[in-house]
This record gives sequence, C-alpha cells and structure tokens, in this order.
Amino acid sequence: MLFIALIFSVSSTAQIKIDLKKKLNRETNQRANKKTDKAIDESFDKLEEGVGGIFKKKGKNQKQNTDANDTPENQRNENKQTGSQQADNKPQMDVQWSKFDFVPGDHIIFEDAPAASERNGEFPGRWDLVKGQVEIMTVNGDNVIAFLDGSPMIVPYLKNADKDYLPDVFTVEFDIYRPASGNRLKVFFYDQKNQKNFYQDELEVNLNRADYKEITSEYDSGKDGEEGNWIHVSIAHTNGQLKVYLDENRLLNIPRMGENPTGISIQAYFAEHASGKTWYMKNFRIAEGGVPYYDRALQDGKIIVTGIQFDVAKATLKPESMGPINEILYVMQKDPTINFSVEGHTDSDGDENTNQKLSEDRAKVVMNKLIELGIAPARLKSKGFGESKPIADNNTAEGKAQNRRVEFVKF
Repeated sequence: MLFIALIFSVSSTAQIKIDLKKKLNRETNQRANKKTDKAIDESFDKLEEGVGGIFKKKGKNQKQNTDANDTPENQRNENKQTGSQQADNKPQMDVQWSKFDFVPGDHIIFEDAPAASERNGEFPGRWDLVKGQVEIMTVNGDNVIAFLDGSPMIVPYLKNADKDYLPDVFTVEFDIYRPASGNRLKVFFYDQKNQKNFYQDELEVNLNRADYKEITSEYDSGKDGEEGNWIHVSIAHTNGQLKVYLDENRLLNIPRMGENPTGISIQAYFAEHASGKTWYMKNFRIAEGGVPYYDRALQDGKIIVTGIQFDVAKATLKPESMGPINEILYVMQKDPTINFSVEGHTDSDGDENTNQKLSEDRAKVVMNKLIELGIAPARLKSKGFGESKPIADNNTAEGKAQNRRVEFVKF
C-alpha cells in the first residue's frame, strides 16, 4: 500500500491511474532511443526519489552526432567520460569512438563541380537526364545543378554506362542544398537510365537523418529545417559495407548492403520550383578507394591524397578534409619514425605563379593542422609545386581533380 501511495503522490492533482510496470518499461525504451517528454521526465524523477532508489534512473541516450563544440580534428580517438555523476564506487568508462572516419578514394572515376564554363539555364553537360527538369544555375557566384520539377533524376554521363562502373571499394561525395521545409534526396546505387536492376532500395538523405532500407539514423544537425541549408554528403562502400555521413557526422554503418552497387542515380523527388523547393547540387565526385595510408607510406615512401579539399582559389581547409588528415595523423602516431614533407599541387587552370603560391600556402596549412593536432614540428616540413608536376590529364575534369592533391613524402 505504501508503494501505491508513492505512485499517486507524484501526480495527485490529476489523480490519473498509471500502470507503473508498463510505464517504467516504456520509459526505459524511450530513454534508450530518444528524448522523452519533459513532463514525464520530471514525474519519473519524483517517483524515483520517493521510492528511495529502488528504481535506478536510466541514463539518457548517447547521441550519435558530435557535441556543438566538437571539431572534426577531435573526432579520431576522442575520449569522453561517462558516468561522472555516478556514485564513487562505480568505475568511470573511457569511451573511444571514431565518429568521422571518412577517407575519399584516391582514383577519381567521375567529377563535376560543375565547371564555370557551363551555361546558365542549360542542362549540365556531364550528366544525363532520367526524368524531370534539371538546369545549371548560378548561386552565390558558383555554378550549381538545380533540380526544378517533375521528380527530377540524373545519372553521370559516362562511356559504357550500361556496365557496372563502381568498384568494390568506392566513395561518393557531393554538396546538396535542401530548400526551406524541403523533403529528402534519393541516391540509387545503379544507373536508372542505362542499367537493368531488380532492387529498388535507395539511400534517402534529409537535413538531419539518413535512411537505407529499414535502417534509419538521425541526429541534431543544429540547422533550422524551416530555412535552406547546404549539407555535405559522404558515402563509403567497402566490399559490401556501407557508411553514410552528413557533414562531419557518421549516421549509417551497415556491415552488409546485400546488393551490388553498379552505378549512381540522384533524385530530388519532391523538388518544386514554383513553391520555392529547388534543390541544388555541386562538388560531385565518385572515386575508387586505394591501399590504406600506412601501407602506402611503407611501400611507396609517399601518400597521395586527393580528398583534402580547399575553398576555390584559397588555402582554407574544408571540414570534410579532416577525414584524410586524421588518417595521416594516425599513421604518424602509429610510427614515430615516419616524417613527412607535405607537398601541395594544383591543376593547370589559372596563372602559373598564382598556382605556385597557392600550392605552397595549402601545404603549409595542412602541415600546421598536423602540428596543431600534436605532431612535433621537427617531423614535418612543407613545399609547393604548383602545376609543374601533373599526374593526370589536365584536359578532363577527373584529371584536374587528380592533379589537385596533397602528397605526404617520407624524409
């Protein structure tokens, strides 16, 4: 009778009868997966105090995303203490979680910015249309691919697009603009115009969530869904394993897709220009993965990285560059005998002298970032070579992307 009296004391005003056992079970599940209603939280807190510790208050769920003050450079081997509020006799847990481990492939299969030479109002020249209306627009000075109406869908325009052009290890990256109150973007892992496929499962990306088949993950992006927002999408496929990242947060980590990706189709299903729901896309890249960084350093004496990205014509690192930089950091931490010369390279666009200075500045920025992360300055040096040492054809978008690189050369 005392136990029942305690229950009714929590909500004596409403005098609502609560099945305590069912309520506690439901509360445990809810607190393990999502934020519970504040009023229910307060009610349970009072109940637990009244019972005197018979029922232990469950810890709130851990978010998959980083805290607001996290930075990408802190995300490899990040240590977070849990249980600091626990009793003195309870051990604390040293939790290590690599939340942003995306490293782009090093051999570029397809690249489209789109180019500054693309004409406004025309269909993007490096793509093919499956359905709907898609055109080039200029947004804040940059050419973008605009998904307008008719459930627009596009596929990369490639030779032999009817064949499987995705290797067992590949990455896909792009920036997508989700309009205010927009819905979601769809990524199909086959070419819907040129390839026959019997499965229709797609990856769906929204402002703060990603879905594949029955698997869903979401996080608090800190972005207002009532406003338009740019999102950086990164996808990594490794022999059937699928990882999906939004900005610097890993949302999906699926060990087996169950399907063989053969191509890529992009669809903004709910795009509607007349309603202000135009989607934009830029900086699209498909790349084949390569040998792990540590093995490359041992085998070749250098690591060639095309995934360290900068703002156009600047030496400002983009946030997604922290994946490759964290991998270099790991190599140097794993083997203290390895020292690197950080060497910048550009494509042939623009003035030669400007490119030389840009490559030097970019190499220095990367070097300083590694020093900031804890590498001794004596283990690093930097230099730039501008456009003087191309490794691919500067007449293609993929070749230019391959030439815009940072090399880490052992010394």
